[in-house]
Amino acid sequence: MRRLRAALAALCFAATATGACAALSPQLCGRSTPLNAAQQDRLLRVADLVKNELEASGARVALVSRSGLDLGRFGIRYSHAGISLKGSANAPWSVRQLYFACDERRPRLFDQGLPGFLFGTDDPSLGYLSIVLLPNAAAEALERAALDDARALRLLAGSYSANAYPFDTRYQNCNQWVAELLASAWGAPDGDADARRSAQRWLAAQAYAPAPVEVGSHWLMLAANFIPWLHSDGHPIEDLHARRFRVSLPASIEAFVRQQLPAAARLEVCHDEQKVVLRRGWTPIGDGCRAEPGDQVLALD
Repeated sequence: MRRLRAALAALCFAATATGACAALSPQLCGRSTPLNAAQQDRLLRVADLVKNELEASGARVALVSRSGLDLGRFGIRYSHAGISLKGSANAPWSVRQLYFACDERRPRLFDQGLPGFLFGTDDPSLGYLSIVLLPNAAAEALERAALDDARALRLLAGSYSANAYPFDTRYQNCNQWVAELLASAWGAPDGDADARRSAQRWLAAQAYAPAPVEVGSHWLMLAANFIPWLHSDGHPIEDLHARRFRVSLPASIEAFVRQQLPAAARLEVCHDEQKVVLRRGWTPIGDGCRAEPGDQVLALD
């Protein structure tokens, strides 16, 4: 049972009010081990470095994604995405994102400072952050959409599912809200009575196609029917038979942005307990936060 629960936890592509996985039971909505002072200090310094990079870029908005749960068994580094806004009313460069409100058992939108966004990682000793900067016209449209509370809320589903299918309007996960916000900003009609369906139609027309997550186990597929924040209904029957879920994840969103906007630029940041590595470009940093020639390396000691 312990192994089954661990595998199911790895299927949770969630952001919760406390930044931990909510896919198994209410008690997992809270961090089991609080960050100690050294870990908090290190993540605060990483957040400050990221803010400086955002300021230096001259941008006002960025797509940001962070590592969270260890999803390495599925080949997934990033689990949670949001929109970082220089003009946020919360604080400069706060991240507007969907999270699951554990106490209310429902999804909500939340503006969270960059330090809090980084605190949501499951492993404070090794973390990754991806930043995508957009060409001016696309950036301005996204900033307007993200700061428009009414529009952002029209795209919020009433029911949360960590493994929500990207083209079903019953459920939504944190990354799917980001994908639909991009659609609303860049072409989907905003005045439609069903904003989410309109956004999904636009995404499909633009060939948005999240890569499948191969579950590989009949038992895990069956278990998804009995866990409150995982759902099989809404997924194509052929995917269920193939033991896979197609789910919006940061990598799929970034690939879509790059397809739509070839001039988009990417910065990846990783940290361990001794250093921060910054890499510009679309080639990912190696596992274990290994720096290569051309990377910028800053000491954290």
